[in-house]
Amino acid sequence: MPDKELPQRKQLRLPEYNYSSAGKYFLTVCIKNRQNILSDIVGGGALDAPKIVLSPIGKIVEKYILSTNNIKNVSVLKYAIMPDHIHLLIGIQRPFGTSRAPSPTNEIIPHSISTLKRFVNRDIGENIFQRSFYDHVVRGDVDYREIWEYIDANPIMWLMGNHDDSKYLR
Repeated sequence: MPDKELPQRKQLRLPEYNYSSAGKYFLTVCIKNRQNILSDIVGGGALDAPKIVLSPIGKIVEKYILSTNNIKNVSVLKYAIMPDHIHLLIGIQRPFGTSRAPSPTNEIIPHSISTLKRFVNRDIGENIFQRSFYDHVVRGDVDYREIWEYIDANPIMWLMGNHDDSKYLR
C-alpha cells in the first residue's frame, strides 16, 4: 500500500523574528470543528452592547487563562472567550535563558497553551481543542492597539456576521 502524502503545514513562525526576546503575542486557540461551546454572544440591541456570556466550559477556560498569570514573567494582557475560539494577548516581560543556554522563550508560549488545553480537557473529561494554535508577534504600538481593539470588537463582529480572524491567522 503506497504511503499517503500528508498535507503540508503552514509555517506559523516569523523566520526573521528573535523569539528569545521579550515581547507581546496575540494567540488564537480554536475548538475542534469550530463548535460553539465556550460562550454565547448576547445583546447588541440599540441600547445593549454585545457581551460574552460564558458557558460552564467557558468558565473553566477562563479559570485557566487567569492562572497563566502565575507563570513567572508572563502575563495575560487581554483575552476574549468567543463561542468557538479564544483570543489571548500575552506579554513576556523579559528574555529567558542566558548567554550559555538556549532561550526557552520559543517554548513558553506553546507550553502555556499546552498547559491551558490539558487542564481544561482534564476538567471536562474530553479533548475540545484543535491540535495547534495561531500566534502573531505584536509588531509595535500600532499593532498592539489594533489587536486590543480587535479583541474588544470581536463580540460585535460575531453578532453582525462579520467575524473574520484571517488577518491574524497567518
